[in-house]
Amino acid sequence: MGSPGGIYGSTPAPKTISPLPCSTHKKHSMKTYLIAGGSSGIGLELVKKLSGEGHQIIVLSRSGENLSGMPGVTHLQKDILTEDIAESELPTSLDGIAYCPGSINLKPFRALKPTAFLEDFQINVIGAVKVLQAAHKALKNAENPAVVLFSTVAVGQGMPFHTSVAAAKGAVEGLARSLAAEWAPAIRINCIAPSLTDTPLAARLLSSEEKKETAGARHPLKRVGTAEEVAGLAYFLLSENSGWITGQVIGIDGGMSSLKIT
Repeated sequence: MGSPGGIYGSTPAPKTISPLPCSTHKKHSMKTYLIAGGSSGIGLELVKKLSGEGHQIIVLSRSGENLSGMPGVTHLQKDILTEDIAESELPTSLDGIAYCPGSINLKPFRALKPTAFLEDFQINVIGAVKVLQAAHKALKNAENPAVVLFSTVAVGQGMPFHTSVAAAKGAVEGLARSLAAEWAPAIRINCIAPSLTDTPLAARLLSSEEKKETAGARHPLKRVGTAEEVAGLAYFLLSENSGWITGQVIGIDGGMSSLKIT
């Protein structure tokens, strides 16, 4: 449930953070990726992995301060909730997209107004729709492109106080499966469903060692996940090593979704 990253803010022109050092990477292996919400949490860890492999990455997010000095990273500052994305703002070819923004809105159902459900839906679903529609042509121009979206373990488990976020993430899973069918065989689409992950968005829930231990104890592996672990799965799903995987919702949740240990 830890969010991969956030993308809120006003919109100056795209800013290149650092050029790719061509001398250290083979041109034939370099790919181009769009990571929405890539300035924080899981999204940031994914950007680090891709940058370290010599790829070009466009990060769509509110702030680029965490991206400074990363080779091959270009920052596109955009508020996905209020602004549109033009095809002209993106490369003509994209090998992969990860839409990482999310929300952790945990309240009793009686305390949630309809506007809260709309806000979660906007962040998790409509934002992804806008990115994918803007980038569709660029994905079609690439060879073996892939898309990664993010859900939550709470969709399949049924957890109290998760009605708003689980409803939105359930829609993300439906989007992933339906679009994977529609865009097959040209574009692969998969969805990751984490449990609680140690990210900035989850800081309120994990603000002390006692809270971390309590949260971790609910998982068979007795700890919460890390942003690096979830980013590693996203990296795999974007790579050609997962070339026969599409339309899947894949859990990375310390065993919560499939094991019961008493």
